[in-house]
Amino acid sequence: MTGENVRLMQGNEACVEGAIAAGMRFFAGYPITPSTEIAEISAAMLPRVGGKFIQMEDEIASISAVIGASLAGKKAMTATSGPGFSLKQESIGYAVIAEVPCVIVNVQRGGPSTGMPTSPAQGDIMQARWGTHGDHSIIALYPSTVKEVYDTTIKAFNLAEKYRTPVILLMDEVIGHMREKIVISKESEIEIYNRKKPSVSPDEYMPYKITDDLVPEMANIGEGYRYHVTGLVHDEFGNPTNNSIIAEKLISRLINKIENNLDDIIEYEEYKMEDAEEAIIAYGSTARSVKSAIDILRDRGRKIGLFKPITIWPSPKKKLEILGKNMKRVLVVEMNMGQYLLEVERILGKYTEVKGYGRTNGELITPNEIVSFVEEG
Repeated sequence: MTGENVRLMQGNEACVEGAIAAGMRFFAGYPITPSTEIAEISAAMLPRVGGKFIQMEDEIASISAVIGASLAGKKAMTATSGPGFSLKQESIGYAVIAEVPCVIVNVQRGGPSTGMPTSPAQGDIMQARWGTHGDHSIIALYPSTVKEVYDTTIKAFNLAEKYRTPVILLMDEVIGHMREKIVISKESEIEIYNRKKPSVSPDEYMPYKITDDLVPEMANIGEGYRYHVTGLVHDEFGNPTNNSIIAEKLISRLINKIENNLDDIIEYEEYKMEDAEEAIIAYGSTARSVKSAIDILRDRGRKIGLFKPITIWPSPKKKLEILGKNMKRVLVVEMNMGQYLLEVERILGKYTEVKGYGRTNGELITPNEIVSFVEEG
């Protein structure tokens, strides 16, 4: 483990490195703090691997270009922050119903509106889940170290391709801009998943055929397969319909292709949970402060541990229920006014006490503040 595999890398840089390792060959975006480095580095790196970078006129055009590139067969990504993420929501819904694999990175900053462009926040948790309208499921991942950014970006592309769905990669300003030493995996060590290609002739192909795994085969536009793409409810050929039976089947399939595969999708980390009587749930940069706080509290005799969801959505319901049944109380620490707290309360509130600690002033929550919150009860 020497030489070129060991790097000092920024979180936003690791995102691009991971994306290219996963096979990203198209990026469309619009500069916005604190995600701009992702666009800048993509512009420099993509031409070296035969990829394409384009700066679009705005965020709506960016996600639209990404959807088009994916339909043409390219693994595609865009990156933004809160205001741009809001603008992308309608097209994220389009990618959900048209089953277009792509990755949307949101390096969060303070909000609402223009908010605090250079300050960290975790205020887009619920928007990642429910930002686009209608009933749907979504995959949203949230790393907390630079190495996790690299690995999780690869996972985001793999899940997008595997389940024909947009995947949201959440970070916050701290994770996007911090630098850490990481070990870049060798190409032979990286598992890459590519979308299922048609196994039938163009005459037999149905772009939205209901299969056993609920994920249809996907032809690239331009390969000779008839392919109708629409944001309307559609049948297996892609033709719009108002038939209630077809609508129910389609929406149920879009949800179940994700919800039926939670064991494959959900990832989390536990820290000092072996004998814990209390648990803190935290993610992203806040989880780093919580780890330090737990070390302090352990030194003071407190049996407490960290549960860190890396897959934020779908939420790790089974694991959270186990926590609820085995912990005296569960605390949720986040840089917002209690967004993930709502989900935790929904799942395990009937089993144990749940309390939240959060704020939105643009400052990272410190370990000492967490220690005080825990000790003050």
